[in-house]
Amino acid sequence: MAITINSADKALKSLYLDAISEQLDGKVNPLLSAIEKSTNDVWGKEVKKLAIYGLNGGIGAGTEDGELPDAVGNNYEQFVVTLKNLYGTIEISDKAIRASENNAGAFVNLLNAEMEGLLKASSFNFGRMLFGDGSGTIAKVVSVKDKDVVLNSVKNVMEGMVIDFRTADGNLISGVEGRKIIAVDRQTKTITVSGANLTSSAVPADSIITVQGSYNNEITGLGAIFGSQDSLYGLSKTTHKWLKPYVLDKAGEITESKIQLALDTIEEQSGSAVNFIVCSWGVRRALQNLFSTTKRTFDTVELAGGFKAMSYNGIPVVADRFCPDGTMYLLNTADFTLHQLCDWQWLEGEDGKVLKQIAGKPVYTATLVKYADLICARPNGQGMISGITEL
Repeated sequence: MAITINSADKALKSLYLDAISEQLDGKVNPLLSAIEKSTNDVWGKEVKKLAIYGLNGGIGAGTEDGELPDAVGNNYEQFVVTLKNLYGTIEISDKAIRASENNAGAFVNLLNAEMEGLLKASSFNFGRMLFGDGSGTIAKVVSVKDKDVVLNSVKNVMEGMVIDFRTADGNLISGVEGRKIIAVDRQTKTITVSGANLTSSAVPADSIITVQGSYNNEITGLGAIFGSQDSLYGLSKTTHKWLKPYVLDKAGEITESKIQLALDTIEEQSGSAVNFIVCSWGVRRALQNLFSTTKRTFDTVELAGGFKAMSYNGIPVVADRFCPDGTMYLLNTADFTLHQLCDWQWLEGEDGKVLKQIAGKPVYTATLVKYADLICARPNGQGMISGITEL
């Protein structure tokens, strides 16, 4: 049977959607795999979740014939976040489809290559968002010269990404938006972008870069919980002290006593037991060195999604490329939920097709979408140790 746009469309909907959804939900990142996905608490375009904090006050002791304790209910506050629009797009040229129209194997290889590219890009960006604060900021500008931009970090950038330049307070800088990253020099923390040359007057130091169109549109990651901004899920951290997690900064050399202090303090102040540790590569090496110095062995555990991790006192320790340098997060993944309107779906036109021609071009695109955001029901049950000396 000849391969056509219609058959390609049907293949994307019937053969690839379930497999891609499973991969994106459970096999692109070990932390994401450990977090529950749920359609609960989704109301229209928002997630509204009742969070319980503190204790029920209707407890007391008394005399044999005295008054009973007053009935006092649980303490509730409502978390409110807007569902974020998460997209993944593939692109297939008409020429490529026609070249494989009489060769089913070539057509399958074509779609497989597109799906693998989509998974790679999604794994990178969704993994990055887990550690962000929702603003979409991926780096700050140190300096510019022609098409080269020195950044404070290249941890969150990759060749092929399309980025916007914004002022330090988030305003889009006209004329330099939609630049593609052509090259990344990780030694000098320099990226080379497409388009006209840049100037320091147009893009001054401390400007920020974001993925195209993503400013303030990304999921509410760990950066929002542990960051300095006062607002979290529509509430003030200053007013609601229980929104503040445990933080130990300027930790220096990592020791078991520092980790145990964090674990004990988190459990004491919230009743939450840490079940997942995520850190930078250098911190994991420092932890391995600690074990080696103390002549301890560490076990390996298998996680959801087929990931493997070293274990610290029964708690899996995962190194993540997007975890900030010198940082270790101590989390209870049971407190996190990725609230979603639905699972991954193809965007469909009025005719029910998912492959759509780009106007004026011999190219077809298809877009996966999920409307979701991440909420931690117990922020004070989480912890972070920062400023760790890496190896």
